[in-house]
Amino acid sequence: MASRASHDYYRDDMTRMPPLRSIAQTLCLDRRVRKVTAAEAYALARKQHDVMDTDLPIYPPAARRLGLPEGATVIDNCHGRIVGRTAKARRFYNRMEPSERRKVEADLREAVYDMQRYPLIKAEAVLGLDADLMLKATFVTTEDDAVNVFNWLANFTPYEELAEVYAKSPALPIPDILVVGFNQWTTTDPYYHNEGGAQLALVDEEANVIFNLGMRYFGERKKGTLTLAWTSGMRLGMAACHGGIKEMDFSGCQDPDVNSKGKRSIAFFGLSGTGKSSHTNSHDNGGTLPAGFSKVVLHDDAFQIDCAGKVCRVWEPTLFDKTDSRPLGHPDWRYTISAMNLALTESDGKVLPLGQDVRNPNGRALIDRDLLGAYVNRCAFPDIMVWLMKDTCLPPVVRFANRGLAVAMGASLMTRRNLAENVSEDELKKLVFEPFANPFRVYELWKDVEAFLNVFVAGAVGYAFNSVGFWKSSDRDLRKIPLATSLTLQTALLLDQLAWRDWDLLPGAQIPEKESVERLLPGYAAAYDPENVENRDRYLETLKDRFHQRRVFLQNSDLHNRPELLMKLVNALMARA
Repeated sequence: MASRASHDYYRDDMTRMPPLRSIAQTLCLDRRVRKVTAAEAYALARKQHDVMDTDLPIYPPAARRLGLPEGATVIDNCHGRIVGRTAKARRFYNRMEPSERRKVEADLREAVYDMQRYPLIKAEAVLGLDADLMLKATFVTTEDDAVNVFNWLANFTPYEELAEVYAKSPALPIPDILVVGFNQWTTTDPYYHNEGGAQLALVDEEANVIFNLGMRYFGERKKGTLTLAWTSGMRLGMAACHGGIKEMDFSGCQDPDVNSKGKRSIAFFGLSGTGKSSHTNSHDNGGTLPAGFSKVVLHDDAFQIDCAGKVCRVWEPTLFDKTDSRPLGHPDWRYTISAMNLALTESDGKVLPLGQDVRNPNGRALIDRDLLGAYVNRCAFPDIMVWLMKDTCLPPVVRFANRGLAVAMGASLMTRRNLAENVSEDELKKLVFEPFANPFRVYELWKDVEAFLNVFVAGAVGYAFNSVGFWKSSDRDLRKIPLATSLTLQTALLLDQLAWRDWDLLPGAQIPEKESVERLLPGYAAAYDPENVENRDRYLETLKDRFHQRRVFLQNSDLHNRPELLMKLVNALMARA
């Protein structure tokens, strides 16, 4: 089989099993813990005090896949203060000093002792849909957290569904993933994060274990599990991607210039709200794609790049999407499996989930991948890699002719926090660095840098899209960059419709030549050429400061343990402003 159970993985010396895995494994094997199917978890979830039934049918193919009764309807799980992820609650076991580890281990044993006072359930899933990259995962929690068990099984794949494929998949030197959730955990210990309630996400990525204590938001279960999957892929030499990727096929187009492009794949990396899903899932790039094209989507949130095999592989069969842009009656609702933090409304005698963040920020739904149209479980190696930035000094698109600069911009990806995260209003306003748009990385940054450098060495070309707005006269007085403009630029990259000129302010970077971009977007140069900005001295000063911030960020990271790699990136970020 693919990943390995604890006994198999540690069988040569069972004393090597780390404490956190031992604690989780012991809980998993408690015979009082009842294993449930997706259908059983769904039935239990409907009895929870914080779960409401609706009249919206669960997408029938998904309902059949999950073994749900005919006519099963979407359930809506609503939370309290916290409606997003809480990064500050994370504690990394392998970075702790010995005394700190001993404290946390004792606190964890006490938490599990309290947890065992409750009726407990567990579920098993397969992560990964390509037979060459599959991991087994087990999730243990309290019975009154069944909605998260159902959502977890729907988000990944119930083990029974892929048992035969999994049994034949290659054996991997990776332990099975174990996830433990305990919503009722409380503490007044100031060591632990306590904003809106005591919370702890305790991670041991080497043992493939995560504990979610005091954290009922489903995103913690999903991203916690994915964190361990991504890290497992990294251990196998693959790049971990918090992004979306699709493969385009132009061989059916009549235009010989377009036809000659054949198949091309393009990947987008960004936090929620940067356009990652919009770019990945767009049907025809706002009508800019030529007649006769076809496309397949791998996923819009999580995948792994295998440079050796020159392929990308997917982890999940569903999408966990924001619903802020989906009004009542939107066609996407027919693909819904489950809802979280959505208002309810009555329409024509039916109770329906209401999106558009009417009830609270970050309303979400689990949606079947059929929404994407044609999809695959593996796709071609990416020809184009796009970092989605929120840096007002960057024009709408920048090409990186220098690989070191492409990696450096990804490693110092500049963005803003969003309402998917449990942070203060002040934090939402700040520019932050999120390397490769992956806030779930639990290993050293230099490992990601090496992985993505390999991707560019293997042939990918790097770009940045600015998704926040471009400087008009100040950092706040911006020229909007409509999604339609970015989608047009995406098509231009796929079809090689742009000519490029060196950007004098940033060696190794290029921006579109006026004539080529104006054919596609009249007025582009007047609006977005850095030479045309107002208050130019202030613009140049801000641009220089942004790249100084990038260099300082990287210099203060663990890249100092790889001095040659660090210098390669820092030297690439020398803006001439």
